Amino acid sequence: MSPSKSDNLLLILLRLGAFGCFAGWAWVHLYWEGPYGVLLWQDATFALADRLGVSWDEFVGSGAQDGLVQVWHHRIGWLYLICAILTLTVRTKSRIQMAGLIGGSGLLVILSYAKYLSARQQLPMFVEHGGQMLIPVILVLALAFGVRHRATVIVASVAFVMTFAGHGAYALGFPCPTPANFLGMTSVILKVEAETARTILHVAGALDFLVCLGIFIRPLRKASALYAVIWGFLTALARPVAGMSLALNYWGADQYFHELVLRAPHFMIPLYLLFLWRTSEAFGTLTVPAATPEDNPDPQTCRPAAPLFN
Repeated sequence: MSPSKSDNLLLILLRLGAFGCFAGWAWVHLYWEGPYGVLLWQDATFALADRLGVSWDEFVGSGAQDGLVQVWHHRIGWLYLICAILTLTVRTKSRIQMAGLIGGSGLLVILSYAKYLSARQQLPMFVEHGGQMLIPVILVLALAFGVRHRATVIVASVAFVMTFAGHGAYALGFPCPTPANFLGMTSVILKVEAETARTILHVAGALDFLVCLGIFIRPLRKASALYAVIWGFLTALARPVAGMSLALNYWGADQYFHELVLRAPHFMIPLYLLFLWRTSEAFGTLTVPAATPEDNPDPQTCRPAAPLFN
């Protein structure tokens, strides 16, 4: 594979990761409801609505999706859908579209913060969403500076570590208890008792932290990224596998399949890093050209390439 083709593949992986994340959350907002209850259903919010001249009935609605809260849930869902489209259409010089994706990253930060509050301010809940919050930023950096640029790789590595450190902390039950749904999914899928499921999760949690260290150790980074691809996909797949059933309408796909799709960054970011490191060894040290003959017809005015994080 030529360097240009490998770069295109790396960009496609980032596009697919960002698209899945935005598309999955768009489904949540448009078909179900976003996780903003902890932010909206409190006295301070009602007081603010009252000061703005919004009555209780207008704020809450009649139950027919006509309240201010429901209307804005749907509007946010459309914003997520627009961001999903932008991940596929944005190009190198599309500054407005890039700004839209950065705004989408902001939406994901707010959503992750709401889930953090809903989880009684358990830090792993916010940290494990790092891959989702940062995937639009990684895509923008890849378009603006290149898929092999130091900034792109560093932010992707941070997103990787956040995702798997958050997972690992929950799996180990430290500093917060292991969520019941983790134990439930493990028991249902592997058909084991609760204590056995807890032991399996402890092992998986330890491995999560090991791969977070492994990606920074050159001889271990590809193996760590490969493990993360497989484990990230399996943990995302566990939601529909554990929840879907032939007895449900649409086999339960409308309730659970989006749980896999919105977690695309959990395995697409490690896959991006894996292919990046594999191709970097094939092509030599990662570099960022400061200029090219196409950009500058005089080769003597081109500055030497700068070494990258590798």
